[in-house]
Amino acid sequence: MKILIFLQGTVIMHPGAAGKTRADIIQQVRDQEDSVRDFKNYIPIGRAPEKLRTWAEQGAEICYLSALSENKKARGDEVVGREGLKADSIVLERYGFPAGIIYHRAAQESYQVVVEQMRPLPDILIEDDCESIGGASEMTYPYIALELKEKIKSVVVREFIGIDHLPADHRDLYKT
Repeated sequence: MKILIFLQGTVIMHPGAAGKTRADIIQQVRDQEDSVRDFKNYIPIGRAPEKLRTWAEQGAEICYLSALSENKKARGDEVVGREGLKADSIVLERYGFPAGIIYHRAAQESYQVVVEQMRPLPDILIEDDCESIGGASEMTYPYIALELKEKIKSVVVREFIGIDHLPADHRDLYKT
């Protein structure tokens, strides 16, 4: 089983969010608090690394979808660029997330296009509800072509809540 999981807001967050309420974190993002752009120092949400390692040990292939992009404004007025894309790898390695491909958008590319071009397609796409940046209109799954949607199970979590509440056995994600 191939699980594609969105990074920012789903399993990692800016360092200034530590110890804050979800409402406070959402406001930080909307206000572009300084640490929102400190991508290389992002931190895990809850016990995300442990949950994903467990799924990987059960045989799931874990891969990641990043908000960071080489050629598009990532957040606010920040353009991440090639060097900035390494931030995701640094954070994932630092906190013991399982190894996996990190997918980024290219110039003028949407998340949906990235997913639609993956081969094989992911069996499951886990993403957050994007409340801090506009809600469902910013999500990936709603825009995937219908014939491909039928092959991908969507699991949506509340932004900045994490994945700790998801099943311990990755096969049970189909029941969520």
